[in-house]
Amino acid sequence: MSSTESLNPRFADIDSWPTIEAIEAMLEGQMSAIASIKSQTLEIAAAAEAAAARLQKGGRLVYAGAGTSGRVAVQDGVELGPTFGWPTERLVYLMAGGVDALIHSAEGAEDDADEAREQIRKSGIGAQDVVIGVAASGRTPFTIATLDEANRAGALTIGIANNPETGLLQAARHGLLAATGSEAIAGSTRMKAGTAQKAVLNLLSTAIMLRLGRVYRGLMVDMVISNDKLLNRAFGIVRALSNCTEAMAIEAVHLARNDIKTAVLIALGNDPEKAADMLRQHDGILRDAVEALERGAS
Repeated sequence: MSSTESLNPRFADIDSWPTIEAIEAMLEGQMSAIASIKSQTLEIAAAAEAAAARLQKGGRLVYAGAGTSGRVAVQDGVELGPTFGWPTERLVYLMAGGVDALIHSAEGAEDDADEAREQIRKSGIGAQDVVIGVAASGRTPFTIATLDEANRAGALTIGIANNPETGLLQAARHGLLAATGSEAIAGSTRMKAGTAQKAVLNLLSTAIMLRLGRVYRGLMVDMVISNDKLLNRAFGIVRALSNCTEAMAIEAVHLARNDIKTAVLIALGNDPEKAADMLRQHDGILRDAVEALERGAS
């Protein structure tokens, strides 16, 4: 039995505790889940840099898992579009039991290694892709088979598990361990294990986006402008990065057709065509484009 599924004697009577004591004990577990990640920062950084190098060449981010772990993984992926402008066509979700398993339990599907291999092949996974497999136990056949098949296809593989020395971590090129131990409710890995998984995925995917230039000076310059609130935020980002007036920021965003990076370069004195060309020359990295402007002005 894995440590995440074992019964902790401390919590054997948690159902009879006063509610406040149960909540405080569970909160303590959530805090320890975050602390368990501290030892993995170097490994997370290495995985992020390796992933960014593949994705810079046009690859896709692939999330794989079963049950709770699969749902946590998918949640990380779907947030990359609105936050960082990551294209939906460069996201792939490989869920045991299919997409329906996101809202309906399909726990038996986690044992279907053949289905995992078939999903990898159907998705056309290749050398430029990055496959992230998540499993609390680290022993889920579907997720391990996903990484094994992805390795054979030449993809970069990253595994996130909550138990050490398991098949998932061994199958991954980059194995990330969040050793959260037993849960307050034995086997309920939606708690400590799920919290740690979500935190690792947050750190990993955000670091990848940093290395891909989708953040500049702490601001989300690839953010998708999908409503009035975000449009106003975009105006503020352009003002902050170009030191222009509010009116200039509004005009720049409109001229750039809501592309924040292009708008910043317009606000710095470039016409829309030149601004777009500068971004293309610098692989879409705004920092590099701005620094090139500054060198040209000096």
